[in-house]
Amino acid sequence: MNSLKRRRTVLKMVKGYRFGRSKKERAAKEAIFHAGKYAFAHRRDKKNDFRRLWNVRINGALDVMDSSLSYSKLIGALKKANILINRKMLSELAAHSPETFARIIKKVS
Repeated sequence: MNSLKRRRTVLKMVKGYRFGRSKKERAAKEAIFHAGKYAFAHRRDKKNDFRRLWNVRINGALDVMDSSLSYSKLIGALKKANILINRKMLSELAAHSPETFARIIKKVS
């Protein structure tokens, strides 16, 4: 009975997969294993993707403001001025409240 329960659980996990991976136990186990590896790796990749997005948003907002700063110069200036605001918050300010973002830029330039 345990083997049947294990098989049922494995096949429930691969419901919706294509071809033999949704019907055959051995192929299903392999599919679960690979899916888990990809899920783990891509959770890490997602963090990098968002950081890249924030960088692009900040740089875009700087371009719109006709500021002489680029993204990298801004980050350096913020560190020198000891303004501890992370990239995520900077990008949110740039997107949703440009006037606050402009005040921060004036402070560092």
